[in-house]
Amino acid sequence: MDKTGKRKAFNTIKDHEDIKFRRKIFISKCVRKAMSLFRIITLIGISYIVLSPMISIISRAFFSESDVYNAMVYLIPQNGTLKNFKLSILRMNYWKTLGYSLLYIGTLTILQLFVCSTVGYGFARFEFPFKKLLFGCVILTIVIPSYTIMLPLYIHFRNFDPLHLSSLLGIGAQNWLTTVKPIYLMTILGCGLRSGLFIYIFIQFFRGIPKELEEAAFVDGAGAFRTFFTIMLPNAVPSIITVTVFSLVWQYNDSFYSGLFGIKSDYLISVKLASLTGTINSLDQIINPELQQAYLDAGIVLMVVPSVIIYILLQRKFVEGVERSGIVG
Repeated sequence: MDKTGKRKAFNTIKDHEDIKFRRKIFISKCVRKAMSLFRIITLIGISYIVLSPMISIISRAFFSESDVYNAMVYLIPQNGTLKNFKLSILRMNYWKTLGYSLLYIGTLTILQLFVCSTVGYGFARFEFPFKKLLFGCVILTIVIPSYTIMLPLYIHFRNFDPLHLSSLLGIGAQNWLTTVKPIYLMTILGCGLRSGLFIYIFIQFFRGIPKELEEAAFVDGAGAFRTFFTIMLPNAVPSIITVTVFSLVWQYNDSFYSGLFGIKSDYLISVKLASLTGTINSLDQIINPELQQAYLDAGIVLMVVPSVIIYILLQRKFVEGVERSGIVG
């Protein structure tokens, strides 16, 4: 074969390899674009599933009576009104109840922060008898559903007599139902709402802090409590922010303990919201279920707003705290 033929054959092979290479690049680009499109569609679908109920609630909260009876109105009200919000604020005694709720929830959150951080530090740094057993009990409070201990809790606080001391003193068992005493006591003793999870978060965070910091404090003459308050807590700000947000939101939305102990509606806005439909029905003689739902949706929006404000104010610190606390899922 002469040089011209060899050159042509070489060029043919080169062109063929070039075509194959371009084809691979094209297929790779198509696959990447298809995967990107699939991710976008999936995210849009998940976002719709998650946000659709809330969008529907916000929309119906502005429905006027004519919009409720108009079958053609679905999401966008034709005659939007704030009447639903005004009536819901009036019947829920919104501002007074919100003030009581924030005071009650803020107190519980501060107690949970102090108790859970102290217990978490003890588990993370000290050795003491039955440590593994007690840590297992903490894990059990996370794993076991609260509904399984409803009856014992109810009976215990219905006839509250710890170690029969009240009977020995001649006071007799006390009924703590319809009060906030049971929740305060459980929180102080480290078994309040989600306290087990908060203790675990603090344990994991304190374990990640170098022991050299504590050793240096001990050399300077600092005791365990001084080291905890001056060294450990300032370094635990991310976990504190995380627990604060979780505690505020979960206490604010709690319906389990408030319903179990029959807490008065003045203390929790969630209890007021649960009775809003009945209140409007009895006082305003509104018996149409769809119109009642519009007022209830307005109440839901009013209840959600404080949680959203808390998250917006603490968003950056909360995200950083979640990342540094090792919370996943």
